[in-house]
Amino acid sequence: MADSAQERRRLDRDGPARSLYERIILLVLGITALAGAILAVGWLWAHSGVGSTIRDSGPNWAPDGRLIFASDQDGQADLVLADRVGGNRTVFMHRAGDEGGPMYSPDGKWLVFWGSWDGNPEIYVREVGTEIDRRLTTNPAIDRAPAWSRDGRQIAFMSNRDNHNFDIYRMNADGSNVERLTTGRSNAFPEYSPDGSQLLLHIDRDVYLMNLSNLGLRRLTNDPNNGMHPTWAPDGLHIAYMSWRNGHSEIFTARPDGSETQVVVTMPSGDAVDPRWSPDGRSIAFVHVPEGIDRQSPVVAATTGIVYVLELDSARISRVSK
Repeated sequence: MADSAQERRRLDRDGPARSLYERIILLVLGITALAGAILAVGWLWAHSGVGSTIRDSGPNWAPDGRLIFASDQDGQADLVLADRVGGNRTVFMHRAGDEGGPMYSPDGKWLVFWGSWDGNPEIYVREVGTEIDRRLTTNPAIDRAPAWSRDGRQIAFMSNRDNHNFDIYRMNADGSNVERLTTGRSNAFPEYSPDGSQLLLHIDRDVYLMNLSNLGLRRLTNDPNNGMHPTWAPDGLHIAYMSWRNGHSEIFTARPDGSETQVVVTMPSGDAVDPRWSPDGRSIAFVHVPEGIDRQSPVVAATTGIVYVLELDSARISRVSK
């Protein structure tokens, strides 16, 4: 399955995966935060389906508080909706090919996503309540990770159309006026700030902020204390991102200037990747990639993923994938 977690690994690192065990584990985490502060995070990790392989990826939030994500049930990735504990699961989109990277427009009337229906990932939009898809990009390169601007007028995305590496582009919501925003290195997974003035993205293995008025960049993490796949809190006062600075991927939060860094999710094994902050600011969705198979085979490893939701106030983690 082609998904955002897979693309991240193909660009930047090898990834792990292994089969799951049926059990409930209560884990109290002792976490070292900024200036030596300790954050104790307790959470519930529920597993089910011994020997089964879950291939879910790229979670995001629907306007009604449900999760939308890509799920590979039959050899191709479809977009599905489910509530925070995996109930009321419905297939939102089923086409002959893969879909991923879904994001609702700020008014909730449109969904942007990438689809690989002709063997090449392109950016599409669908008007919610219809089954009519409009193709926005037509390019032999890879176009992925679309993100709405906060006024709904523009869409940023990543593409390798002009470079061996990926760059960030933006276009009008109808696909017109495509503009390249970065040049060189590996630029990926953009997300507009709540006030629309900046883009959060990662370059190589670090999180950056881009000022959209002059395209200036500000570095927020410094590899090996790296950060990738960043996301904004809706109030603009915090960001979240994944980092493997402690030997495996965990979810961190920080201020937009990179300060007050702390771990909020670490798994007993494997990696926590691809966070996405909820619109109400109270939760973060993420993907767990279990530990295991050949780290030299990132394509295989990235096909195994389980979607969870972290409730920030209680530190409770609920499993969405079934």
